[in-house]
Amino acid sequence: MSAGTVSMTERDHVFASFDGNTASRLLGLLARHRSAAWWALLCIGLYTAAQVAIPAAVRAAVDSALGAPARLPVVMAVFLLLLGANAVFGFLQEWTAARLAQRVIFELRRAMYAHLQDVPLARLEDSQVGKLMARLQGDVGALQDFLENSVSAIGDLFLLLGIVIVLLCMDWQLGLMTLAVLPALVLIRARWMPWARRVFARAREASSTVNAALAENINGIRTVQETRRESVNLARYGGLAEEHLQAQLASSRASQLMVPAVDVLTGLALALVVVLGGAHVLQGSLGVGVMVAFIFYVQRFFEPIRTLSMQYTVMQRAMAAGQRIFEVLDMPGGLAHGSGTLDPQALEPSIELRGVRFGYREGHDVLRDLDLRIEAGQTIALVGPTGSGKTSITSLIRRFHDVQVGQVLLGGCDVRELSSATLGRAIGMVQQEPFLFSGSVADNIGYGLPGATREQIEQVARQVRAHDFISRLPQGYDTQLGQRGRNLSIGQRQLLSFARTLLADPAVLILDEATANIDSFTEQDIQHALRVLSAGRTTIIVAHRLSTVREADRIFVLGQGRVLESGSHAELMTRGGRYARMVAGH
Repeated sequence: MSAGTVSMTERDHVFASFDGNTASRLLGLLARHRSAAWWALLCIGLYTAAQVAIPAAVRAAVDSALGAPARLPVVMAVFLLLLGANAVFGFLQEWTAARLAQRVIFELRRAMYAHLQDVPLARLEDSQVGKLMARLQGDVGALQDFLENSVSAIGDLFLLLGIVIVLLCMDWQLGLMTLAVLPALVLIRARWMPWARRVFARAREASSTVNAALAENINGIRTVQETRRESVNLARYGGLAEEHLQAQLASSRASQLMVPAVDVLTGLALALVVVLGGAHVLQGSLGVGVMVAFIFYVQRFFEPIRTLSMQYTVMQRAMAAGQRIFEVLDMPGGLAHGSGTLDPQALEPSIELRGVRFGYREGHDVLRDLDLRIEAGQTIALVGPTGSGKTSITSLIRRFHDVQVGQVLLGGCDVRELSSATLGRAIGMVQQEPFLFSGSVADNIGYGLPGATREQIEQVARQVRAHDFISRLPQGYDTQLGQRGRNLSIGQRQLLSFARTLLADPAVLILDEATANIDSFTEQDIQHALRVLSAGRTTIIVAHRLSTVREADRIFVLGQGRVLESGSHAELMTRGGRYARMVAGH
């Protein structure tokens, strides 16, 4: 991340005033829909014109009733037409605005989703899920509210301008007197805005914090219940919820405070019109129709001011939401992949690490000058204490991370020169904790090969001995799985993971602690599945349970980021070195 980019965890209350950069980027999103935007503006203009014309029609009706009754039917007909136009164009402006907002939000959601799939794993792992979800849902929702309401806000600005012009044209002296209350409104807003920004910032930060706490507690509910932390977590969450409540109440007070101020000023302006205008009417220098029109215009004048005061809150939230959304979109993307589009089947599944140095943080190397070669079709095992670099090696091979120094070669090609698609098809991974998605059993197995037929899915399930337990499920392969497949045992989930990987048919197989959590009832099935899965493939086994690596062609013993010794199980036991001591310790 560049020095000028602020991370998600460092800046979660970017509730600043109007941000020109955020606004320009939002306008850039709108610019992609120029046609819809112009239609919305046209409807706004016509709706505003109808609203400005209605009081003028009332004036004409009053004047006609008092002085020229013959004209009254025509004036009333025009008045009714204006009412109809006002209703039609009011609907059209709201409809076109909603369509425009929905299109922009649709593109924004897709862009965020696509970008997050390309963000480096380390960046996502450092981000709290709750705060990330607040951006994907809450902030996008706040921006949607603003985009949908911004059209009416533009219409209110046009309406204000139109009313001022009409007031001054009808009677400039009375118009200036009526508008004399505006400096008071400007002064009130100037004092209100800085305080309101701080209040809204606190509300947004409190919302983000409480969402993060809720997501963390739900994700860790098993640990919470195991350690009987329910009351402690509830008390902690209660404190955060109380802070959130107070922040939201303060935000509501701030957003509503301008309403009575505008109402008072409206009353003062109407009083001026009635007193001064009435005096002029009695003197004969002002027509009754003008007086009536002035009253209507003054009432309409302060309505958009009241609406805009409320809209300021929405705009502030939208600016904050926009900044936070663009922070997500500005997060550095994934590793730049090469353009190599080699057929994965054409790659020799040999792997070599040459002089590799790697660390997740600067100055904290996990691997140091590591040299390691795996021949095509060979099964090797990586063993060693926690932190010795076993999983880091597999991450570098799959290129979830890049080396700082050295090379990682697949089939003689640097993995940095290969495309993501090539690597994904060539390398399959089975993790310690298999991840299953919402959907059916068949969907989860078929995830390994888009477009796979039911016959292919059932074939690989039979090969890894998953077919029998699947057949016993209520709907068989169509059984819907719960969240992360929790309605299956860990062994059953792992068998589905094996079937998914076997369906993908990778040339290189990485098993990262794939048998660590297996129960004894399914261990035989798992071992059979492992033999089926690794047959004819270059296989890398990461394991703490040394009983699972005895049959490996070669075992690499890691320590302090280097290979301490390597050889077959028999060779290493004969040497009596680190590996032999580890086996004896087991």
